[in-house]
Amino acid sequence: MENQQVKGMPEGAYDVLPPGKEYVPYVPAGQIIPEMTVRAVVLGLIMAVLFSAAAAFLGLKIGQVFEAAIPIAIIAVGAGQWFKRKSTILENVIVQSVGAASGLVVAGMIFTLPALFILKLDQKIGINLFKLFAASLLGGTLGILFLIPFRKYFVKEMHGQFPFPEATATAQILVAGEAGGAQAKVLVWSMIIGGIYDFLILSVNAFSEVFTTRIVPLGQSLYEKWRLVFKMDALSSVMGIGYIIGFRYTAIIAAGSLLSWFLLVPLVAYFGRFIPAEIITPGTKLIAQMSAEEIFKFYVRFIGIGAIAMAGVISIIKSSKVIVQAFSMSIRQIAKKGAGHADSKPERTQTDLNMKYVLLLLLVTAVLLFLFYRFSVLAAVAQPFRLSLIAMLTVFVISFLFTSVSARAIAIVGTNPVSGMTMMTILLSSLVLASFGLSGDFGMMAGLLIGVVVCTALSMAGGFITDLKVGYWLGATPIRQQYSKFMGTIVASATVGLVIFLLSRTYGFDPTTPGALTAPQANAMATIIKPLMDPHAQMPWILLGIGALFILAIDMISIPPLAFALGMYIPIELNTPLVIGGLIALLVGRSSPDKELSNRRVERGTLIASGFIAGGAIMGVIGALVKFVSIKYFQKENPFYYLTWGSRVIPGELCALVMFVLICLYLYWDARRAK
Repeated sequence: MENQQVKGMPEGAYDVLPPGKEYVPYVPAGQIIPEMTVRAVVLGLIMAVLFSAAAAFLGLKIGQVFEAAIPIAIIAVGAGQWFKRKSTILENVIVQSVGAASGLVVAGMIFTLPALFILKLDQKIGINLFKLFAASLLGGTLGILFLIPFRKYFVKEMHGQFPFPEATATAQILVAGEAGGAQAKVLVWSMIIGGIYDFLILSVNAFSEVFTTRIVPLGQSLYEKWRLVFKMDALSSVMGIGYIIGFRYTAIIAAGSLLSWFLLVPLVAYFGRFIPAEIITPGTKLIAQMSAEEIFKFYVRFIGIGAIAMAGVISIIKSSKVIVQAFSMSIRQIAKKGAGHADSKPERTQTDLNMKYVLLLLLVTAVLLFLFYRFSVLAAVAQPFRLSLIAMLTVFVISFLFTSVSARAIAIVGTNPVSGMTMMTILLSSLVLASFGLSGDFGMMAGLLIGVVVCTALSMAGGFITDLKVGYWLGATPIRQQYSKFMGTIVASATVGLVIFLLSRTYGFDPTTPGALTAPQANAMATIIKPLMDPHAQMPWILLGIGALFILAIDMISIPPLAFALGMYIPIELNTPLVIGGLIALLVGRSSPDKELSNRRVERGTLIASGFIAGGAIMGVIGALVKFVSIKYFQKENPFYYLTWGSRVIPGELCALVMFVLICLYLYWDARRAK
């Protein structure tokens, strides 16, 4: 990577330093300024609550978790101007570190927890908020503790050798914020616009959420003859995610979706005409009588799940060498800590939580994990002690092995292959538990809650290394960042558990339920674990195998397999606004022959898109709460029914198309205002 000096960042921030030269951070080790203050912690906790709710809703909606670190950093900079004493840059680091726990906990939970509701284990066994909270909190704690011994290696010893893309952006925002909070104003304004826009769709039903080609005669004809239909979601938050992801990856995701909806769905519909009058499992009626959506739900969706599973396996295989290196590196780091001199006090910017306390907390976490599985998950099964011990050891071994993998992935490319590692965890843990006689509903519950803990641990480890690198560049005190991360994890775990519980009651996650949230990764987890724990379950293995083989071919031609697989699984209406957002980012980046001006425009567009994401997703949660209260206490599906003028008829879909075009044009126009 070509390193360019960013104005305001210290000398050598992105370079490999010559032997003997030490990096001097933005705030030198000898300088003491306010850091972990009450204002920083309180603001960070508020951000953790808000962004946990927002990221949970949006992640379950489209299967993509947006990173909260950058928007929170911008808000911290803007909010810091409101106090009589302007917040210091290190206070803003703490705000960002506490608040960013939201996206990390969300990523760990939404990939797995909804599977408990999809499998209806909440009705068969019972799921309460304590189980959701405890599983995510224990996983987040493990991720923090396992990463602490690796901090010095990743952020100091390997300085300049890893690009840390997200950490770089966050650090630049915080440094730029020292000169003023103009960026925060752009973000707040776009949050208001995106929030109101999405609220009009999700709660008021002022116009349709989805536009389809069935509203025009040609589109209706293609649908009736070939089950060929194009659909597009009009939410600004989804389009905003596409802008941030960029055109290349959104195009790959859209290509997977087009394969499913423009090839596989019409293909199944065509051959369904010649099949004798019998129902083919897992369908519930004749293919000839199915809509395009039903064909996707009962057949093509399983091909997508097989593709996601194989993409996860490919990620693990490609990381096998790194796993071995991570294991040996872990042993060396712990050994170095144990051999350290008690009288050698590190400087402020290199002070970590004492290793003996890390080991003690790991022991306490192990005991709490065992008690959690023994008395909350496996209390009603045979051999609860033995099975709980196996569950706890499985969590510890897998989390330990993959912690460095997650950190390295984030440091290099900014993407954590946590979903693939979690699928492997659920597969391995289910096989182990089944070999000891645990099966059925309790087996699925145990396997998934093992997956929740591991997934959250790996997500936390990968994200936390970003915070620590930002702190290293800017001169934060690592031990204070570590304390702040624990606090953010507690609040985020409670918030996300509550939001998932609320959304399960309001929308649901079962793909066979109309209006349910897609939760693609959780559906994949549920599909994988059911046949492992229920010998009587019918699985369309041939469809899963087709998806797996197809994604192998995709990987052979160097197309990112997980992005393509997600496109195959997620409904087309959620993928089309992604690629439109990515196309806007491409156009903004090419809007001027002046490269520096184009870069400034892209950065402004990123702020606006982040505002759409945060505002729209938060309003989505508020809308779910309003809908939940309305149904529970007023027996009304839509509390704003008197404002609804046709969200499911042609005028509503045409209005959706017009409004979506307008919000896209606004993003392009406002991004070009950068000077």
